[in-house]
Amino acid sequence: MALKTAQEPASAASRAGSWRAPEAPARLAASVVGGVLLYLAFPPSGWWFCAPLGVALLALALRGARLRRAAWIGYAGGLAFLLPTLAWVRPIGDDAWLALVGVESLFWAALAVAAVLVMRLRLWPLWVACLWVAQEWARGLFPVGGFPWARLAFSQGESPYTGFAALGGAPLVSFTVALTGALLAALVRGRPARWRADRVVAGTFLAAIAVPVLGLVVPRPGDEGRTVRIGVIQGNVPGRGMDFLGDEPAVVLRNHADETHRMAQAVRVGTLTRPDIVVWPENSTDIDPYDNAYAREVIDSAAKDIGVPILVGAVVKIGAENRATRGVVWDPVTGPGAYYDKRRLVPFGEYTPFKDVFLALSSRANLVGRQSVAGDRPGALRMGPVTIGAVECYEVAFDGTVRDTVLAGGTPLVVQTNNASYALTNLPPQQLAMSQLRAVEFNRAVVTAATTGISAYVGPDGRVGWRTGELVAGMNVLDVPVRTQKTVAARVGALPEWVLVLMGAGATVAAISGAISGRRRS
Repeated sequence: MALKTAQEPASAASRAGSWRAPEAPARLAASVVGGVLLYLAFPPSGWWFCAPLGVALLALALRGARLRRAAWIGYAGGLAFLLPTLAWVRPIGDDAWLALVGVESLFWAALAVAAVLVMRLRLWPLWVACLWVAQEWARGLFPVGGFPWARLAFSQGESPYTGFAALGGAPLVSFTVALTGALLAALVRGRPARWRADRVVAGTFLAAIAVPVLGLVVPRPGDEGRTVRIGVIQGNVPGRGMDFLGDEPAVVLRNHADETHRMAQAVRVGTLTRPDIVVWPENSTDIDPYDNAYAREVIDSAAKDIGVPILVGAVVKIGAENRATRGVVWDPVTGPGAYYDKRRLVPFGEYTPFKDVFLALSSRANLVGRQSVAGDRPGALRMGPVTIGAVECYEVAFDGTVRDTVLAGGTPLVVQTNNASYALTNLPPQQLAMSQLRAVEFNRAVVTAATTGISAYVGPDGRVGWRTGELVAGMNVLDVPVRTQKTVAARVGALPEWVLVLMGAGATVAAISGAISGRRRS
């Protein structure tokens, strides 16, 4: 169906009762406030209802703006949102933080320009919401493999919108939040020409209310009556920031082994039930246990004491110059066995893109050391009575990586993470919110083991059942449901995202075509 551009009223009289587009300072203020509201929607604040309000303000700031001005308005809104939301990058360096925010805000500028164009069309709130998904899709691909952090969906770890994840994953959640915000903006804007105001206002208001309500009634698979007992170990680290390993990397390994021995003692005296499996976090040993006899002995002693397999997060050597971030199943009898190598690597953290260029520009790029090599298969690992779905830290932000693990048979999901460099920043709670969304998206319990926190258990309904503090050692044994039924989102994969992206692209093309035709006629 062809999209037609909406006719704009020609006279001031016909604009009576409509919301007037603000001048440049007011537009800029609305965009900045909208960005701040979006930040407040994300953990640690977690005021999820601020997300649609932030989108609404950004849409109002753009309505009727010229394209060049829209780009700057969008860029300013992106800065206002991303500067505080990505403040967890600051331990790496303020220059890295500012550079990342500066690059990511360019996507917001592009979104703003496209949004101004589609706002000339009928049903523009729908097209703006589609463009928001397109912007997040693009950020998840470019540059250097993408950075899908700070998506609208990840502010909705536990909200009325969360249920949409079971139907269309994170993209559908972002779409519904953005659609609500755009509908609220349409309410403020006033009636379009040729439409009765009462019908438009009533219909738009009902649609804005209906979107989150529908999220509450999305059907989800039920309980299957099966559980597994998982022991979670959080060992803590001796250092802080980029030097979290301290002067002696073996301390981190010993901390996790000591907590495992403490768990074994608690099992023996009856204060904890015996786990079926135990999970250590990512980087629980930066000493290669395949190569180092001491590391192998420490891990083996802990596994024998607890008497069940341990999923050890290890950094292992690959050849003479490379390494892998690996989750390896350590059996108390047979030792190291099946393993999963992290597939989504952190740029400038685990490998250096454009290595020769960046090593020449910054000595800090040398901190990466050995370059990590990505794995090539999903993290479905047999451990005791279950096949767990291993996900490593940064990977939880990537839709396809988590989905591959679920489709390979992983249940429950186990997220091994190392947030030691970012302790007490907003990264750990943001990552936990991602796990909440993934739990609902795939009908899987999610267990997170972190070196310094936040270690947690999230039920398939997205609710946090247990969590640790930060910068403390801790352990617990959890009864975790084992779910095998697949959600619609798991079955259809990226299809909803592609549909929404193509809808947004089609609306943009139609708006450009309409604008060109209008200029030719005039």
